[in-house]
Amino acid sequence: MKLIVLGLNHRTAPVDVRERFSIPKDAIRRGFQHLAEYAVLEEAVVLSTCNRSELYAVVSDKADAGEAARQFFFDLTGNDADIEAYLYEYEGEDCIRHLFRVASSLDSLVLGEGQILSQVKQAYALALEGNATSTILNTLFHRAMATGKRVRTETRIAWSAVSVSYAAVELAKDIFGTLKKSSVLIFGAGKMAELTAEHLVSHGVTKLYVANRHYDKAKDFAERFHGEAVPFEHALERAKDVDVVVTSTGAPHYVVKGWETRHLMTQRKGRPLVFIDIAVPRDVDPEVEEIKGVKLFNIDALEAVVDDHMEERRQEAIEAGRIVEEEIASIKKRFQYLSCRPLMALLSERCERIRCRELQRAHSKLPELSEEQQRAMEHMTKMIVRKILRTPMMKLNASAGTEEEAFYIEAMRSLFKLDTIGETGTCEERHNRYRYAQQ
Repeated sequence: MKLIVLGLNHRTAPVDVRERFSIPKDAIRRGFQHLAEYAVLEEAVVLSTCNRSELYAVVSDKADAGEAARQFFFDLTGNDADIEAYLYEYEGEDCIRHLFRVASSLDSLVLGEGQILSQVKQAYALALEGNATSTILNTLFHRAMATGKRVRTETRIAWSAVSVSYAAVELAKDIFGTLKKSSVLIFGAGKMAELTAEHLVSHGVTKLYVANRHYDKAKDFAERFHGEAVPFEHALERAKDVDVVVTSTGAPHYVVKGWETRHLMTQRKGRPLVFIDIAVPRDVDPEVEEIKGVKLFNIDALEAVVDDHMEERRQEAIEAGRIVEEEIASIKKRFQYLSCRPLMALLSERCERIRCRELQRAHSKLPELSEEQQRAMEHMTKMIVRKILRTPMMKLNASAGTEEEAFYIEAMRSLFKLDTIGETGTCEERHNRYRYAQQ
């Protein structure tokens, strides 16, 4: 059997292709219901986000296994477009490395973003709900999630700002220590202003004022964030009560002028005021920075913060990569023995059936045995089977991952006639076998 991942992401496919191959949860659930129809697919997990659609699968060694995986992937999306140029496929260790890097946000559009780990957890939970996983993918995804958590715990890959809007909020937070008792005035109601408002509210800003040349737009914006719209022409008057002013209007001239700000600061009676100008061209006259009690940050200052923080994340990514490689080495050792475990489970099952059958025959011939004697016979027969199997089990286990593995697997199958249940078993029987092996 082989472990594979098949998919596309933001690195290989443009957004219009990713949109066509986005897979809704209901479609994934339906796909898992028909998984047994794709005989070569033993296990499957589907991860679909705005930036990637991926199928992780355990497939048989048959030549058409890769084609069957592709067919399942296309059937999930309901799309048969030719996207070979956008697809990637990794096997074995490369598949493990890819998933661990995904879960650790090392393969994300924004390095270190936090959403992907929860998306991996949700994808695995969906597969678990659909009975689409067994020993191998259960082991793999548990370790992938643990790796992602370890990376976020042991590195600072997610600690620093990586967008201008978030950097603006981080700067304000550094100045005031906390924003939970702060009020903010935002000039503008575009996308950048909206992102900044989201970050401000998430950091506990108590009062948000919004000013826009179109008052209705300002009102709609403010209502979304439980704030208050103010008339654009008189907005700076409101600034005498706020701690931070964010400007993002796209106006061709300065919205905040020096002389207005000097008058404003006399009304504030020494209370400091922070201007964060994320507009291009700039909204705030550079002269404002020279006024006592005012701190001004423009887009260049914010982008410098973002660049510094991205460099921090890139440095942390080196340590995160080391953790990923360490986890890969660890899980490879565990997977080394999985190839033998189904066979060992089959052997245990067969011996247990024989033991139970013979014990039942003995009980029928010895009806006078007391409960205590019956328990003694139960224990004795279990110990006999365990001791007989101990040596062959140890030998088989020791051969896992070596050149002798195939020889011992074939010998065990032949000596104990395990082929009658093994390769010819139904998909359901194979799933049950792997679940038994996991136990």
